[in-house]
Amino acid sequence: MGKKILFYLTLFLLVFVICLNSDKFDYDLWARLIAGMGVIDGGHVLKEDFLSYTPVHVWYDHEWGSGVVFLLKFFGPFSLIILEALLYFGIFAVITRIIKLRDKVPPYAILFYVFPIIALNTNFNNPVRCHLFSFFLFTLFIYLLELARKGKNIGLYLIPPLVILWNNLHGGVVSGIGLLLMYAIGELLNRKPFKKYLITFTISAPLLIINPYGIEYIKFLLSANTMERTHIGEWWGLFSKHQLYNNIPFKLFMGFILSIEIIRLIKSKPFTQTFLQWYKNVDKVKIILILSTLYLAIKHVKLLPFFVITGTIFGYEDLMKLLKQYSLPKVKESIVYISIIACSLLPLCVKKISIPVNPDLYPIEEVEFLKINNIKGNILVNFGLGSYVAYKLYPNNLIFM
Repeated sequence: MGKKILFYLTLFLLVFVICLNSDKFDYDLWARLIAGMGVIDGGHVLKEDFLSYTPVHVWYDHEWGSGVVFLLKFFGPFSLIILEALLYFGIFAVITRIIKLRDKVPPYAILFYVFPIIALNTNFNNPVRCHLFSFFLFTLFIYLLELARKGKNIGLYLIPPLVILWNNLHGGVVSGIGLLLMYAIGELLNRKPFKKYLITFTISAPLLIINPYGIEYIKFLLSANTMERTHIGEWWGLFSKHQLYNNIPFKLFMGFILSIEIIRLIKSKPFTQTFLQWYKNVDKVKIILILSTLYLAIKHVKLLPFFVITGTIFGYEDLMKLLKQYSLPKVKESIVYISIIACSLLPLCVKKISIPVNPDLYPIEEVEFLKINNIKGNILVNFGLGSYVAYKLYPNNLIFM
């Protein structure tokens, strides 16, 4: 019990310190905050861009629930950082439960988790974003579905209400619906009970209609998930010319996990078996999840956390099986914990704790000048900076878009 507490405390400390160093404020954050205020003040979900002085179209705000949650900022400037840390910690805490559930492998080798946390460094550098809810709920869905594979179907009963919640927090709910299909197909190929996953899918998918926009929102989700975003960096491919030298920690983690899986494949001696024997023994759900999330990560860098989640789950258990004949001496284990804790605490001791907006990215002085002097009127500002200007100056000033 003492080791488990030490593990989780160290894990949270590591995640919290990295989140505390988040300084790359995403442009969308300001839109989330002001849209959340619009819901609270107006008493209803917004359906058009009320911040703009130009003609607008219908706004399907698939993150409206996140905007309301983000109003936690009123509890202090660090409340959103704390929310980010809790969600990221929740992801890894649930991962440890999945690992233990699947093979009863002790999931407390703290050093392993340093790699996926570093791999997510790009996401950690952004104070909390809406898609973080999707990554947490994606992990939770895997846990509930793995419970069902163990015969504990209570997890399947929880999925439909969670779909309603997820659907109103972030459009990434489609990944949760996709998980149901992946588990159904995987268990069908495993020749194990699969109908319960299809039934859960059949119940859950229609629940997407429970949102402020009705059936039109589902049409929006379909178009949004097939939309080309050639001018948005986070939707570029992992090995595209613009991202080729970026996300290096993730690429190293990806190579690490794939190496583990290849070694496990070789160790399982598939070449001494017939293909049918090998095919019968391999877990198709695992293969589908790894390959699907790997494809998403390569296709769009924004979606790389999906592979980090599945890679951590399956990579950890396979690595432990490869190293089962070895054990880490307690002295060395203590050194690992002391080193991680020391590296986590050091920034808190030498760095001023603040979360400033970068003046090189945002027109802070110009906006403050307009605000202090109460200057009214429309502002022609580019798309990226529009949400920040609107957040600071609405209702005195409307923006282009």
